[in-house]
Amino acid sequence: MTNKMWGGRFAAEPSEIMEEINASIGFDQRLAQQDIAGSRAHVEMLAAKGIISKSDCGKIKRGLAQIQSEISDGAFTFSRALEDIHMNIEQRLKDVAGDAAGRLHTARSRNDQTVTDLRLYVRDCVDQLDGQLHGLQAALARKAAEHGDVIMPGFTHLQTAQPVTFGHHLLAYVEMLARDRSRLSDARKRMNQCPLGAAALAGTSFPIDRKMTARALGFDAPCRNSLDAVADRDFVLETLAAASICAVHLSRFAEEIVLWMTPQFNFIRLSDKFTTGSSIMPQKRNPDAAELVRAKPGRIVGSLTALLMVMKGLPMTYSKDMQEDKEQTFDALDNLSLAIAAMTGMVDDLEPNTDQMLAAAARGFSTATDLADWLVRVLGMPFREAHHVTGSLVAMAEAKGVDLPELALSDMQSVEKRITGDVYSVLGVEASVKSRRSFGGTAPANVRREAKRWLKLLGG
Repeated sequence: MTNKMWGGRFAAEPSEIMEEINASIGFDQRLAQQDIAGSRAHVEMLAAKGIISKSDCGKIKRGLAQIQSEISDGAFTFSRALEDIHMNIEQRLKDVAGDAAGRLHTARSRNDQTVTDLRLYVRDCVDQLDGQLHGLQAALARKAAEHGDVIMPGFTHLQTAQPVTFGHHLLAYVEMLARDRSRLSDARKRMNQCPLGAAALAGTSFPIDRKMTARALGFDAPCRNSLDAVADRDFVLETLAAASICAVHLSRFAEEIVLWMTPQFNFIRLSDKFTTGSSIMPQKRNPDAAELVRAKPGRIVGSLTALLMVMKGLPMTYSKDMQEDKEQTFDALDNLSLAIAAMTGMVDDLEPNTDQMLAAAARGFSTATDLADWLVRVLGMPFREAHHVTGSLVAMAEAKGVDLPELALSDMQSVEKRITGDVYSVLGVEASVKSRRSFGGTAPANVRREAKRWLKLLGG
């Protein structure tokens, strides 16, 4: 039996292979609520403009409400033969609303209907992700405020660089997530235009009111060009690009959690809530939640790349290729949401091993820069000369098997005779972090102030 929604052009039913490749109801049924919302706004506009009767409008709206309830209750039967969520709802509407249902599609095409649904869905996801990222920022800021004085090594090239505070390290991710939220917010602003009323591609001859439907669906305005309205998937691409960057940020933090959990670092503890064991090695506590978050960018960036490749060669306006946008979008945004939730849980759960962090911060000549700065500040030495002198002292300490604070004053003076005992005041890691009071620096006073500022901005 041929699909009646196509009209009278086709006399035979599609092959099984055609049905297999063409049907999208298996995944686009999650757009049901958005599709019903779009239909409700559309039919109310049609009635307001006198294009359909108020009686038919009432029947359609009551039918849509019944279908919405059936879907919510799990009582709706989705049909593969009807291809997609749009035709499934329209066919069911005919069953419950009778002939009036046939008027719903007046001045509308599946082209503008589909892209409207997807814009509504992605917009909802962006709002959800923003709320989740807000929660993760708050968790990080709380942990930073709690551990603003905890000293740990800071790294470049994964080599000990300078001592920093654990709170300062956590606040770095608060900043990164703020940029992620800003990118998603920007994407939301640009996507918040309504394609409904563009019809197939050229608009419609019916006297519709596109501003009315845009307002009803919470859009800022209608899309201004009917061709672009149905051809555009920039709003998905931009959201997936922002999601990909966010996923990379989460992955970087997840990698640090994995490293910090190893016995070689032993910087943090995670409870049983976010770790797993081994089937053969009873001593193991594996940071599997962090490892899985670390892996998520593979799927999320992959979805962005896949959709870019779908769109790259498409002429105006709609092509069936665009059906491939939904699974990629759903998968990427689902996985980002899960990754944020897992990371928030880990941040709340983790506790620093403060003694181990402090001991590690004191190793690896981490206060060498403080020594060079002292030579500049106290002895008036040009920084490049101070850098050379400090490098010589590091080499001497390394040869003697000690760290800089353990190097004898006489040894230091053999390299630079003007060095005095005051130099030891800057060689401890506590003094080092306290001295980094410049704006954005790691000094505990800075960290406490910045954590307090973020908590105020985030509402606690």
